[in-house]
Amino acid sequence: MRASQMRALVVEQLATDYAGCVVKDIAVPEPGPGEVRVKVRAAAVNFPDLMQTRGEHQHKPQVPFVPGLELAGEVDALGEGVTAFQVGDPVAGGGRGGVAEYVVLPAAGLRRKPDTLSFAQAAGYPVAYLTAYVGLVRCARTEPGEWVLVHGAAGGVGLAAVDLARILGARVIAASASDAKLAVLEKEYAPDATVNVTQGFRERVKELTGGRGADVIYDPVGGDVFDESLRCIAFGGRILSIGFTSGRLPMLPVNIALIKGFSVIGVRAGEYGRQFPEKGRENLDAIWQLAEDGLVKPRVDAEYPLGEWREAFDSLADRKVIGKTIIRPDL
Repeated sequence: MRASQMRALVVEQLATDYAGCVVKDIAVPEPGPGEVRVKVRAAAVNFPDLMQTRGEHQHKPQVPFVPGLELAGEVDALGEGVTAFQVGDPVAGGGRGGVAEYVVLPAAGLRRKPDTLSFAQAAGYPVAYLTAYVGLVRCARTEPGEWVLVHGAAGGVGLAAVDLARILGARVIAASASDAKLAVLEKEYAPDATVNVTQGFRERVKELTGGRGADVIYDPVGGDVFDESLRCIAFGGRILSIGFTSGRLPMLPVNIALIKGFSVIGVRAGEYGRQFPEKGRENLDAIWQLAEDGLVKPRVDAEYPLGEWREAFDSLADRKVIGKTIIRPDL
């Protein structure tokens, strides 16, 4: 008989430096109609998880809450009316509560884990690759042979864009502020070129593209990186604004957009699916099919037991990660 208590990371109050977070025993949740309970084998750490502990994300769960937007595990119990899964099925998905031994989620939001992905890979897969897909396919309509400049290329979202752009047949320039991270990308993902942005990148991008500039620029960084990107975008190009990990919201001088004829497109993959539900389902089908076909290479940087959640969070906050950080509640 299963114990009625489980371990979970609980945000009891919003505070800096995770002061309001604690690992504690809480009640094992029970699935309602249309829901399943998942025994969590892996939970990915994303920047929104860190921001939510401080109340700085646009989505503000009511405290107390369990963080963890992405997870993978095994179906442990079925709520009334659930027929798509059976107990023991490996699944991935999320939305909330992943950093715990068990979580209850709507069955409609889960996917069967592809055999091609480990639990850790599957846990860190959907958010990054869905963002890359909506950005590169839906928004930029990237064509084979186009030059795609990916900033923050060693992070989870950036690395997914490098991987997907490669699959789409684009010519990829991976950009990062770390030579060591770029060396890993060169070895494992073979982009067409890499560039260290710390000394500027405008001239290098122009050189690589024969003076034309990048057709698509994928920017989760913002700040100075966005500003310089305006100087190496091709005429008619598309700049995809993914986020602002630099901490500064850039401003667009519209005279530059007028002269160079480029577009700046905001990318919110989840909101895209809410606004266009049919396309949203198509997007999810597309990324999971890529995984089923073994075409993608999601990278797990490190795995931590639940008790070392702070080290996992810090590895992301300190920009030490190449790919995804994973917490393993089952360890």
